[in-house]
Parts: sequence; structure tokens; C-alpha cells
Amino acid sequence: MKIKRSTEQILKVLFIVSIACISMLSACSSEAATAKEGDTVKVLYVGTYENGSVFDSSELHGGDPLEFTIGEGRLLPDFEQAVIGLAESESSDVSISAEDGYGPLEVVLTLESGAEPPVLGQQYQVQLTNGKVIIAVVTNVSETNVTFLNTHQLAGQNLNFEITLVEIVSTE
Repeated sequence: MKIKRSTEQILKVLFIVSIACISMLSACSSEAATAKEGDTVKVLYVGTYENGSVFDSSELHGGDPLEFTIGEGRLLPDFEQAVIGLAESESSDVSISAEDGYGPLEVVLTLESGAEPPVLGQQYQVQLTNGKVIIAVVTNVSETNVTFLNTHQLAGQNLNFEITLVEIVSTE
């Protein structure tokens, strides 16, 4: 009989301890800080083309995390948005279309009446319809249109990123 009581008491204690542990874990997880606009964060990332080949990563830059302030505009907006809501050690995958990334490879603009046409082979800043400004080279000039080649190496590419939040350095 004495052994049975000891076993029952041990089970009761284990039950109470496990309830306390579960409560503490849920309290900790609900208090975990998540990244938000204005926070300075450090992330590890891998950028790949649609075919899976890597074009950039933290590892290619010495393995150090990339530090930036969310919303500052230093990085692609969709990349920054993918970090919002992450807690430290959490990851996010994001796909960014060419238009939302570095723009299309070729841009055709209509010349305004009376406007002096740009010089073939010259480099210009061109504003896209989404407001983004790119650097492009004139590849063709007709009476009504000018064709530009976007010079960014990632222009015309759909991009994928796997991003892991390493640290929230400071919060706004």
C-alpha cells in the first residue's frame, strides 16, 4: 500500500510540474519579440533563381548576417516585408517577381511629341510605371519609341529568398 501511495504522489507531482512547464512555455512564446517596421534586424539569407541556382547568400559574404532597418528602403520591399512578424530563429520564404524586384530586362517607352530622342548606346535613369528608377542603356530608337536594356544583373529575373531572422538588434 505504501508503494502505491508513493507512485500516486509522484504522478500527481509530475502532473503539476508538467502543467507548470506548459504554462511557462506558452507565456514565453507569447512574449517572444517579433520583427516589425522600424526594427533593426540581422538575417541570414539564400537567394535563388527559379531554377534553384544560388545568386547570392550570407555565406557568399563571409557567413555574417545582413543587418538592416525594416522600412528604410535599402533592400527590396518584398524582402523586408518577409521579415516582419518573424521571431528570432524563425524563417520565411518569399518569391519576388522581376517587376517587383529589379525590373524587366527590356523597357520600351513612348517618346513624347517634340522630345529629343536619347542617344543610342547611352546610359540613362528610367522611371518604370511602378515608380522604381532603374539604370538602362538605349538599344533602339524609332520615331515614337525608345527601347532600353535594364543594366542590373538581376533584371528580368524572378527571385526566391529563404530568410532566417538571427537577431532583433533594436526596436523602434
